[in-house]
Amino acid sequence: MATVRVLGIDPGLTRCGVGVVDVATDRSAVLVHVGVIRTDADLAIERRLAGIAAGIREVLDRHRPDVVAVERVFAQHNRNTVMGTAQASGIALMLAGERGLPAATHTPTEVKAAVTGYGSADKRQVQTMVARILRLDSLPQPADAADALALALCHAWRGAGHGATAPGAGALTKAQQAWRAAERRAGV
Repeated sequence: MATVRVLGIDPGLTRCGVGVVDVATDRSAVLVHVGVIRTDADLAIERRLAGIAAGIREVLDRHRPDVVAVERVFAQHNRNTVMGTAQASGIALMLAGERGLPAATHTPTEVKAAVTGYGSADKRQVQTMVARILRLDSLPQPADAADALALALCHAWRGAGHGATAPGAGALTKAQQAWRAAERRAGV
């Protein structure tokens, strides 16, 4: 059975979740790797970004994914948090580009809906469904790691049009179609 290997990245400056899964045509998935890249908040921003880049490079080298899926930076009330998340996201997308890997971004709502069936699911619900889908004995910890795995699963199942997806992955949802149309109009 054909599979696609997806690296999911939940970007953040303090904790950057990374998860690699192999997803088959029947949508079954197997955990390959899960972890969190951590940086010290006391370090200068360039050192923190370099640390995140080094951690992502290590995962790319070790696990050789077919595609990279990154959480789309979405509106947050804390400007410092959104800036750090956007910077870490940019590092992840750049590293995929350097290696010629297709990369995609998915909103938190898309990811939650793909994994739990409910776009407003809480962290615990996402962790529970990721553990169930991947047949894990315990919930992936911390939540950043579970989110990275959920991103990888979301992309494999719903990422049509964004590079490598699981063979037989479904078409875009209406929300994804609307988002893509808005991106095209904005020149993104």
